[in-house]
Amino acid sequence: MYTEKDIAEIVTKQRKFFRTGKTLDVDFRIRQLKRLKKAVLDHQKDLEKALFDDLGRDPLEAYFCDIGSLVLEINETIHGLKKWARPETHFSGFHCFPSLFTKVYKMPYGVSLIISPFNFPVILSFGVLTASIAGGNTAVIKASSKSPTCTRVMMDLVKELYPEEYITVIDGGHDVADMCLAQRFDKIFYTGSPKVGVHVLQEAAKNLTSTALELGGETGNWCVVRKDADFRDAARKIAFFKILNSGQICININQVAVASEVADEFVKALKAEFVRQIGEWAHDNPEYPRLINRAAYDKCSSTVDNYRDRVVFGGKGDENTLKYSPTVIYPVDIDEEIVKRELFCPILPVVVYEDERVQELLDTIEDREHGLSLYLFTKDVTWAKRVMQTMQFGGGCINEVCLHMMVKGVPFNGVGHSGLGAYHGEWGFKEFTHPSAVLVGSRHFNLPMREHPYNKGWKGSLIRKFER
Repeated sequence: MYTEKDIAEIVTKQRKFFRTGKTLDVDFRIRQLKRLKKAVLDHQKDLEKALFDDLGRDPLEAYFCDIGSLVLEINETIHGLKKWARPETHFSGFHCFPSLFTKVYKMPYGVSLIISPFNFPVILSFGVLTASIAGGNTAVIKASSKSPTCTRVMMDLVKELYPEEYITVIDGGHDVADMCLAQRFDKIFYTGSPKVGVHVLQEAAKNLTSTALELGGETGNWCVVRKDADFRDAARKIAFFKILNSGQICININQVAVASEVADEFVKALKAEFVRQIGEWAHDNPEYPRLINRAAYDKCSSTVDNYRDRVVFGGKGDENTLKYSPTVIYPVDIDEEIVKRELFCPILPVVVYEDERVQELLDTIEDREHGLSLYLFTKDVTWAKRVMQTMQFGGGCINEVCLHMMVKGVPFNGVGHSGLGAYHGEWGFKEFTHPSAVLVGSRHFNLPMREHPYNKGWKGSLIRKFER
């Protein structure tokens, strides 16, 4: 068990190591990223087993979501880092004469704190670490106590790779997280719930620490299915997504709004897709993941019990394995409590709306806290693009689900109650560095234009000429 003194010593060691300047060398960073990639692949079986032990994840799902995605993230960073880290050169402008050039250096913050969650413990720890290393920082990873096997494997892996004064993984609950937040870090990156995100930001504010928050969205992520949509295609993709990690995904569909003209057919297709992909009772399928702990299971079960009269699919689980089958609740009014909070489980409420009043639906969604994701299914892609460019949310898809977060070169982020800051690839590098502008002056040809006295008429003329 860690104490405040232990955490303080780790931070002190890392700050001392950072000040040696070793992490400023881009080649050094690339070497560390290559070592991380090799270690992840060497320990692939250990990580897959840990993900199964903690979450019941099938090895293929574990690789697809955590390990393989992490390898792709590291590859992108290794490939692009030298270009991203290269200082920029800008013309200083005639108003800065005789200076001709100004440099912008991409500087690391220093000692970073990464607080990672249980649902994707590997990629949401090491994926963020990839960005921190790329930026030239040291890092303390506070991994989740809810996924203890993954945390233990990651601790062992990092100990093999890096000295504690450079990178370290620590375990423990909220008390250890608060001990970390009490220290003066230079950068904090938190992934988790909006409620805890507020607490993290409050603690970071005490030291004015730059902070990135990746949150789930307080009122959940919406999916809208228009009457012209290919509802069978929509049902197939939505079912897949709700099965994935038993719904414990920050970008997952929290509720789906379906046009009344196709609502019954969509629900029928959705039920058929659940059966086709995972079976009528998913909690009996060994490939189906479980909820993280008994509290999460009980919360899911009690929510379903409150809407038992409208359960049209699922509604059962196994409290011994903590698996709860995907459950469709239909119909649900847009103002009911279940669609005003993040569910983070395999429950899917279906809200019915009139297609001709879709703008009213979107207005209601926009009035609530901004989601991390938005998904639209329609043949009218022009309309969908217009919606995507006018609403506030983190990221999303048109006629698809979740894949936007796997695209190279694009950011993953939220807005408002779904987060602040961004990462993945170059966006992660930018998140863990700050740009420093440095003007290169001259000892020659310096004009007294900016100096007193100001009562020389020619000074005013020149200044007004150059600054227009």
